[in-house]
Amino acid sequence: MDFQLQVSGAVSEVIPLAFPKGKERFCELCEREAHLQCTECRVTYYCGAEHQQADWVGIHERICQLLVPIRTPAALQQDSCMENQRKKAELIEICSLVAQSKLSEGKHQETLPAAQFCLRCSIDVHGRSSVQLVPAFLLLAEANMGLGNFTLVEELLSQAEWAVLKSPECGHSVHHRLHRSMGRFHAATGNLETARLHFANDIYFASEEYGLDSTVTCRGYFLLAGVFVKQGKRPVARSLYSEVGRTWHCHLTELFKNCMQDIRRPANLSNSFSVDRSQRAEVDEMLRAMLEFEQSDPRKDSAQIALLAHCLAMLWFLGGDSVKALGFGCTALQTSQLIPNHDLTESVRILLQLVQPETDQQAGLD
Repeated sequence: MDFQLQVSGAVSEVIPLAFPKGKERFCELCEREAHLQCTECRVTYYCGAEHQQADWVGIHERICQLLVPIRTPAALQQDSCMENQRKKAELIEICSLVAQSKLSEGKHQETLPAAQFCLRCSIDVHGRSSVQLVPAFLLLAEANMGLGNFTLVEELLSQAEWAVLKSPECGHSVHHRLHRSMGRFHAATGNLETARLHFANDIYFASEEYGLDSTVTCRGYFLLAGVFVKQGKRPVARSLYSEVGRTWHCHLTELFKNCMQDIRRPANLSNSFSVDRSQRAEVDEMLRAMLEFEQSDPRKDSAQIALLAHCLAMLWFLGGDSVKALGFGCTALQTSQLIPNHDLTESVRILLQLVQPETDQQAGLD
């Protein structure tokens, strides 16, 4: 019997005993005995509705039809082997991007199906001992870290670390990602000195791969600063936050200037914004955390508050949210006016002049 589940994705019931011996079907997520079959691809099975919906939301909706070529009998033939591997490599890339996007949005539970399938395909393509499995291990570790499954996280990170240790030729990018994940794990479990060491290594390898002024590298500075905050070393944290704010302000200012050369209306800027949509929430969270840190400190640094508020205003202006851009822009202007001849005041005024007509138009529609 076919039926539609609440989230989406048509399924039909299957009877486990109806499958011949050696051709049993198992759940895509937990590998238990299957009772449901996806009727759209007919090559994916589930133990029940809960796992079907979790997989559909997590990744299956995106890759449903892409699974058909690699799971049909023809895919097992010798002449199809190379094509099969190529298609699995494409699936690895898709699943990795989807998992990273969901992680950036804080959707840790939804990340699991994409990360699990990414690891499964990576094993099929590269083997169980390859360093190519490390990105998938780290995605799974980050997702489980967000869910508080620290025992599993430790196991996944150990597997990733062992793969890297066995592959001295692996690049700076892999080392940076491994140390970042390990730093986050130790920070979350209270091992702050160990976390500091990993974040320091993260910054080193990221700077080797992307440069000192990269937004990738400055994320490591932000995470390291968070450890210093937990240790009560606020002056050190403030210094690191200042570096992060400077880097992002330069980056966003450049994006803003480039967009203004060609685009007349702010509403059109969202399509030109070169920070990935999935990363926008992460950047917003980081900038807000630094802004709140400064605003809550008895020795408020008005220049830093103005700079961070201006960053957030540009971030959301470029992202097409004029209301948020106006709010942060007003904060930036009010704070910058407390500093005589502050060099941000004019830049903030220009942004507010562009935002104001948009917010007035939205208010009129409401």
